[in-house]
Amino acid sequence: MHFEGLPDEADILLALEPDEIGLRLLPTLARPSTMPGMPLALQTFLGFAFATVQYADGRLGSRSPYPADRHPEVKEAIAEAWAWLEREGLLMPVLVNLTGGGEEFHPTNRQVSRKGRRIAAQPQLGLSTRMLPKEALHPAIREDVWSLFHRGKYDTAVFEAMKAVEIAVREAANLPATEIGVHLMRTAFDPKKGNLRDKKAPLAEQEGRSALFAGAIAAYKNPQSHRRVALDDPDEAFEIIMLANHLLRIVSDCNSVFS
Repeated sequence: MHFEGLPDEADILLALEPDEIGLRLLPTLARPSTMPGMPLALQTFLGFAFATVQYADGRLGSRSPYPADRHPEVKEAIAEAWAWLEREGLLMPVLVNLTGGGEEFHPTNRQVSRKGRRIAAQPQLGLSTRMLPKEALHPAIREDVWSLFHRGKYDTAVFEAMKAVEIAVREAANLPATEIGVHLMRTAFDPKKGNLRDKKAPLAEQEGRSALFAGAIAAYKNPQSHRRVALDDPDEAFEIIMLANHLLRIVSDCNSVFS
């Protein structure tokens, strides 16, 4: 059995994290033809995928592409990935009808969720979204921006991330609400009198930081404030969000992890 998106070499597979395996396995789990007529349960799936088969010439082999002596550790890795898929809501219990009436969720049988089906249809989307772990984000953007990004709202996620930078700078510099955009950044980080300037840094570095903040706002927030900007590349959105994340870190405390 070929696992779409998974490497056929056991060593490469085992080097992957559970989320990486899970997202690559999802299209296979979402395909009805994977195990026709069989419930989608972990034990059933592993039994089917690693079952012994007899070839036309009488030889015995396995459905899986992995050597038999590596099956236990490969199965363990797939089980870890399965647990991750359930925890992330990409696999969910199947709702079954009871004989005497009523319904309940099956204890072992699973189905791919709505979000799981969307990611399975666009595997690259899933592999890109895993790059943005919530715990790596600054508290100012940890909830809203992370959620928008995972829903595929990349343009809105970028805008909200940069807006959070603007708000953080204004509050940290104790400037009025009338100060916005590039002018706000230049005022806050002005090498001569800016409230957020680094007095210990050389003048060139102070000017560089001012330019960094002003350029980020000019390039990634201002355009979205004034017109519709089509941003459908998750990798590009991720990079811009992480830039905003770094700027927020500078504002919070450039000498420590997020305060």
